[in-house]
Amino acid sequence: MSDKYIVSARKYRPSTFRSVVGQQSLTHTLKTAIASGRLAHAYLFCGPRGVGKTTCARIFAKTINCEHPTPEGEACNECPSCKAFNEQRSYNINELDAASNNSVDNIRDLTEQVRIPPQTGRYRVFIIDEVHMLSQAAFNAFLKTLEEPPEYAIFILATTEKQKVIPTILSRCQIYDFARITVPDIVQQLQYVCEQENIEAEPAALNVIAQKADGAMRDALSIFDQVAASTEGHITYQSALDNLNVLDYDYYFRLVETFLAGDVNQSLLIYKEIRDKGFDSQFFINGLAQHLRDLMVASTPQTRQLLEMNDEVAQHYGVQSAKLSPAFYYRALDLCNTCDLNYRNASSKQLLVELTLIKLCQLVAPQPQQAAQPSIQKITTQPAAPQTQQRPAPQASPQPAPAPRAEQPPHPAQAAQQQPRPAVQAPATPRPTPRSVGNAPRIMVNVPNSSTATQQASTSATTPQRTQPFSPEQLQAAWQGYIDQHPQERALCTTMSYALPARGDNDEHYVMTVGSPTEQKNVEEHKEALVRFLCDAVKNDRLTLDVKVSEMPIDTPKILSPREVVEEIKRQNPKFTQFLKDFDLGLA
Repeated sequence: MSDKYIVSARKYRPSTFRSVVGQQSLTHTLKTAIASGRLAHAYLFCGPRGVGKTTCARIFAKTINCEHPTPEGEACNECPSCKAFNEQRSYNINELDAASNNSVDNIRDLTEQVRIPPQTGRYRVFIIDEVHMLSQAAFNAFLKTLEEPPEYAIFILATTEKQKVIPTILSRCQIYDFARITVPDIVQQLQYVCEQENIEAEPAALNVIAQKADGAMRDALSIFDQVAASTEGHITYQSALDNLNVLDYDYYFRLVETFLAGDVNQSLLIYKEIRDKGFDSQFFINGLAQHLRDLMVASTPQTRQLLEMNDEVAQHYGVQSAKLSPAFYYRALDLCNTCDLNYRNASSKQLLVELTLIKLCQLVAPQPQQAAQPSIQKITTQPAAPQTQQRPAPQASPQPAPAPRAEQPPHPAQAAQQQPRPAVQAPATPRPTPRSVGNAPRIMVNVPNSSTATQQASTSATTPQRTQPFSPEQLQAAWQGYIDQHPQERALCTTMSYALPARGDNDEHYVMTVGSPTEQKNVEEHKEALVRFLCDAVKNDRLTLDVKVSEMPIDTPKILSPREVVEEIKRQNPKFTQFLKDFDLGLA
């Protein structure tokens, strides 16, 4: 190792267009412009920090003054101009840090230097870094020089906040947007640095460093130096996690497994384990949302390319994502986002996160083994649609009465399993004669709507019952379908949006947990219509739903009336009461 240590961000700073990481299309455009001689007098390089804006500006300035450029459009590093640049003694390149030199006087000094032509080479290049930090007066003083510079002067402006540069400056520049460097590109560059420095590093550790850098190559090299110094040349995945205070994604994989199993207790214990390690709860909930997003992306081959991680970790995500449905991702991400939005104002932040975990555990119930279907359907008496046909003439001799037609036909899979339905003996008294339509006899009874169920019960007819198996995901889809189709029932739909049903003691029994007795009463009033809608959606008439009040407080949205809104504004701002009095305002 050399006696004089140089940090990796400086030691491995690119000196040619080819060595710039992650900006291939942009560097190709610059090289083409140099080769064709189509150079503008002003450029604006903008983009996130650490992506190579100032570095490309220096390489560009060096290359346009090179006397013998290579066929690939790179500087030769042999001519006097290139040597002067490499030894940092070139007078053709001038740099100004606008963050600390943002006054009018600094810009006037720069314009005075512009008047001096180059002593060697063809161009004088002026690089202004963080140009958005210039004052309004400095921008105006610089505007005239930028608009009509000498033919040998080229300005390269670099900024991380393009929106702060005044439009009159932007309109006079060619704008190049630098992109964030992808995780694979950063990992590849870090592997190159490891080879040059004789450092052993696990691929997973380099992936953690790349993700921590958030698209900035300079940050990645700085983090790499930090981890390498603490591990004495052998960077492991665990050492990278410990040094960078990064939460291992294994915790998130374990949490999702508890969501699949509906295991509330285990999810809370994992959350406690994370807090004991010193991680902030908001950092945890944001990491969980990112993990769920990555699972959603990994669930389909078309979007799997959006994962910024190595193949081994991506394969792990693909395996777990196959266990989840799209409905789970949408609802889970919404819960995490709501928790993040309410985190700052929550009085008990730990309780807020724990309630979110509890709701996540209720999104997916465990998948039990489907019970065997009975070979003979149960005989039930369900209300049938009222008949409007005329009463037929009575028949003298009694005969067996055929079973009335079901209100809805059974599922084809169930129809194949049904046994022939037994005929029911008619009573001794004369009965109406069934009128045949084709080959399907029907009993025509002219009775009021209110007594339809009683009339059917007296006939003791058999009615086929739908028993098609269904999954919790199918029930959740039907649940959302009811909300979408009944927007007029605002109170009920609001309660249903957060109180999702959880599987009870069997496959066809579900429990809905609400936050107050008022909500329970409201749901019970609409329960019959709701259950009927769900039964039709999942094709199973054995579905039952119980509504109970939660023993724990639930964060439910409150719908305020117009008068309550006004009273709330008065409470928060006492001056609003005087405003109403002054203008004689009030609710109609």
